[in-house]
Amino acid sequence: MLSIKRVPTVVSNYQKDEDAPVSGCGRNCLKSCCIQEAKLPLYGFKKGDNVEGKDLSLIACKEGPVAFLDSIILGQWEDRMQRGLFRYDVTTCETKVIPGKYGFIAQLNEGRHLKKRPTEFRVDKVLQPFDETKFNFTKVGQEEILFQFEASSDGEPQFFPNAPIDVENSPSFVAINVSPIEYGHVLLIPRIFECLPQRIDRASFMLALHMAADAGNPYFRLGYNSLGAFATINHLHFQAYYLSMPFPIEKAATKKIAKLNGDVKISELLNYPVRGLVFESGTGHALDDLANTVSEACICLQHNNIPYNVLISDCGRRVFLLPQCYAEKQALGEVSAELLDTQVNPAVWEISGHMVLKRKKDFDEASESNAWRLLAEVSLSEERFEEVNTLIFQAITSDKIDIMTPTPQCPKEVEEADAVSSSTQPAIVAGSHECLVLQ
Repeated sequence: MLSIKRVPTVVSNYQKDEDAPVSGCGRNCLKSCCIQEAKLPLYGFKKGDNVEGKDLSLIACKEGPVAFLDSIILGQWEDRMQRGLFRYDVTTCETKVIPGKYGFIAQLNEGRHLKKRPTEFRVDKVLQPFDETKFNFTKVGQEEILFQFEASSDGEPQFFPNAPIDVENSPSFVAINVSPIEYGHVLLIPRIFECLPQRIDRASFMLALHMAADAGNPYFRLGYNSLGAFATINHLHFQAYYLSMPFPIEKAATKKIAKLNGDVKISELLNYPVRGLVFESGTGHALDDLANTVSEACICLQHNNIPYNVLISDCGRRVFLLPQCYAEKQALGEVSAELLDTQVNPAVWEISGHMVLKRKKDFDEASESNAWRLLAEVSLSEERFEEVNTLIFQAITSDKIDIMTPTPQCPKEVEEADAVSSSTQPAIVAGSHECLVLQ
């Protein structure tokens, strides 16, 4: 990994308050006033059903020589750091592993609390229309864009350091997160000029899986927050960054509950404070099958107004889907004053076990029990989680469920899968169990 050089924190001209006086546009932004004739680097990823066209067992997601995309992200991000485009220097933030079974990670990040952009939309609806009057990524400066991210024209990875921007075909961009949590914190913005609201579809999720696979680094994960689950910008985007240790959620025990045709295994998290599902690709590592299954599950949650978070790990092989209702509990006054005082909004990174703390007191007193207590408030109840699972399986299985045959080696695994595929729970009417936030 590239070394990090300490530099003074300087607020970029492109990150000043929007009501500051400017001459003309003055922002070198991505709108029509500035984008004409502009050029940006372009990374073309290998487009194919299987990563490198090989069996998963032959491809190791492990430490080793830096992959092509990995080196581009790291080099471009460090360049923006040298230019002072971040709101604070994240490399000065204290980080520690909390003693205990799970190894929760605590970071003291006071700058993110003071300088992060506030939420500008309702938090009681997962699906909301895009509003161009609010902040969106077409308003950022071009210097914040690291590169365009598109499928390669010849099927092999390519990089063009100075490529024109095809505005009409709305390319996808990778940009810095100006309020970073960790080294290399970036945003993947699918089809940026279509101005899509924050909602997952199959194409956008497939793009995120390609980014994870092409980076080829087990310490590079992508995350997604829906509206109502602490997304702060209603313009479709994923986040990603590097953390050179396992997330606690990645180490949690799981119970296999089903296997779909296409070799996608579905498991349930065990003994973890937040209930969730884990989707894993099989030995062929077919990105299409995994993207189809997870995106269908996300679309189901969106249509039923259930806030959720997603973590993509293991170079795109493993996806954690985590419905939550912390904001609902906040609105109903069901969260203790002690937890509210921490001002921690548990989004995908916190739920995964990387606790971004805003007060020195909370960092100094960080413990596994404190982390568990916060995350337990995020989780759906067992009963509600079963109801949501029923909705998800109705959306994704249809005739695609693969009933596994019992074997002497794994009878328990088969029983668990059969329990889901032949569920006797009644069908749930869409919208009848919404996770609502009252204001």
